Amino acid sequence: MENMSEALKKKLQARELVFGSWVSFSHPSITEIFTAQEFDFHAIDMEHTTISLEQAQRIIAASQASGVPCLPRPVSHSNDYIKPLLDSGADGIIAPLIHDGDLSQGIIDLLKFPPLGKRSFGVNRAHGYGSTFDSYLASWNSTSIYIAQIESITAVDNIESILSNPALDGVMVGPYDMSGSLGVPGQIQHPKMLEAEAKVIAACKKANKSCGTQIADFSSANIEAALAKGYTFIIASSDLFVLNSWAEKAGLLMKNFKDAK
Repeated sequence: MENMSEALKKKLQARELVFGSWVSFSHPSITEIFTAQEFDFHAIDMEHTTISLEQAQRIIAASQASGVPCLPRPVSHSNDYIKPLLDSGADGIIAPLIHDGDLSQGIIDLLKFPPLGKRSFGVNRAHGYGSTFDSYLASWNSTSIYIAQIESITAVDNIESILSNPALDGVMVGPYDMSGSLGVPGQIQHPKMLEAEAKVIAACKKANKSCGTQIADFSSANIEAALAKGYTFIIASSDLFVLNSWAEKAGLLMKNFKDAK
């Protein structure tokens, strides 16, 4: 029987359209709300949040309880974070700040078991606390998911070497860090940024790799625009963006009523 990460992996490898949620707050109830919808995966942002390893395990469990794979983004490339996330049952990793092929191979070394990688062997939630150890080891290298974030002009210049690794399932453009590396921080519609973005998208199409982005304002028009550029997977805003957008609208609404008095 096909497992949940294997199904997602096949979609990414076929460059099918997939959608992911993005959680920045630690309570698993948020993930449970998202699981009521038909997301292809749930991602955990641990790079720019205070979500701990213990909290991430609960989010992973909430996602997988509904049959949806979960992909954390760790705060760094350190095995101190990646190994416990994998042993907690994560279906793979979204790795931030991948600038070249060597850095990408370093993530693969931590993600995959020998002989493909160098991940160490242990027993925890991922292995059914021991009861599914053998089946987990037998399938992990072929079903686990690795997405590299392309977030600098250095990564853009090295995109072909990053994409050449067969263990990579896709890339995700990080526009804010990339715009900073281009000297136009925050200007994600700047011509330099659009040119770099287009180069990554074209390289992914040529290499037959999935290419993703995050849409803060998750609307039909913005989805269509991303697809027109050539993206094949899309992160649907985030809990943080949605809550902040609602708060801003509520603030304006309250101000309007108060000013009218």
